[in-house]
Amino acid sequence: MLSRKQSQEDTQKSPIKRFLFVLGMLFFMLYLALGLTLIFWKTIPLSITYNGRLAFGILLIAYAFFRFIRLWQNR
Repeated sequence: MLSRKQSQEDTQKSPIKRFLFVLGMLFFMLYLALGLTLIFWKTIPLSITYNGRLAFGILLIAYAFFRFIRLWQNR
């Protein structure tokens, strides 16, 4: 059986942990949006070939999910 203090620590996060979780989710969404933008925006004002944009977009999306998995494990 869990003690009262231990069960309270499991359910309630400190303000710093909450802030870092929200910041991590913000950056996950930022990387995901940037990757999707690179892939689907046809007239992007960068001089990169489509294959380069596609590769970089996929890399950003993969990195976003890697960050999300690490964030979820630390939660």
